[in-house]
Amino acid sequence: MLRRFAHSLRLAGIALAFAVSAPAAFAAGTIKIGTVVWIGYGPYYVADALDLFKKSGVKVDLQFFTDPALIPAAVESGAVTGGMVTYDQVIGIVAKGSTQRVVMPIDYSNGGDAIVTSTSITKVADLKGKKVAFNPLSPSDFLLSYALKTAGLGEKDIEPVNMTPEAIPAALASGSLQAGVTYEPSVSQVVGMGDGKKFHVLMSTKNAPGLITDVLVFKKETIKSNPKDVRALIQGYIDGLEYMKKNPDDAAKIIGKVLGISAAEVKEQLSGVYNLEAKELASVFAKTKETTSFFVSGELIGNILKTKGQIAAVPKIEDTFDDSVLKAMKK
Repeated sequence: MLRRFAHSLRLAGIALAFAVSAPAAFAAGTIKIGTVVWIGYGPYYVADALDLFKKSGVKVDLQFFTDPALIPAAVESGAVTGGMVTYDQVIGIVAKGSTQRVVMPIDYSNGGDAIVTSTSITKVADLKGKKVAFNPLSPSDFLLSYALKTAGLGEKDIEPVNMTPEAIPAALASGSLQAGVTYEPSVSQVVGMGDGKKFHVLMSTKNAPGLITDVLVFKKETIKSNPKDVRALIQGYIDGLEYMKKNPDDAAKIIGKVLGISAAEVKEQLSGVYNLEAKELASVFAKTKETTSFFVSGELIGNILKTKGQIAAVPKIEDTFDDSVLKAMKK
């Protein structure tokens, strides 16, 4: 929840990233990684708890931030070696001149974000002329823009209402609007209102996998000078995810301790995200027409940020990632 709420704030912190420039932090052989409390980062929580990085000969220190908007700045200044952020953050900071690059995807929303509407609205085209509530410059904004684009519409074709995701269920229940974009658990709350007959999911991130993606980033200079450390982080994720699949109950307990929730709640929340398997990690770097490709999601997100004055120009997608370590591992 904290991670989602901060999406609309993170771009405000981009300028802070350039206040200080220093070599990446490798204190006494320890790799410091900036992260937040988020269910999609489960494989890393498992790898950390079980010290699965040990076989790679490194020590990893997860540095927890309460505001994900501050992680890019921490990576830029060298306060941390790398960070776990969302792809829109990468586009924003690269557009400002940063050399931070995605080395691998971690997870993407898998139905956890959705457009919920009254049942009278049966297709995206029906949103034309309607009030639609969403949080600007957030995953909600990206999902709505993608949905409108698929229907040949744009934001000018709807009546946008600035609203936080948490406020949407009450607004729909009051009848003040017929459509809104939010995320779990608000999605389930909306769908369950009125005996489950008044509202439904019009479209969710299940229809656009990869549109909202969490990624691991390092500065380009760090990737070049310390490829073994980057490799260790990627391998740690792979090993952590494998443990989750083989030992779901134990893994849920480990993740639950980090999130402060029960193992049962962990299993429930995991259904709203998708952690990419080792064989799928390279898919985001491929030039395809699928939303799982950065060349599709990156262009969409970049154009939204540019249109709303957050960046001056959309960076080249090739400048937002470095898959050299992943390619070497595949060989």
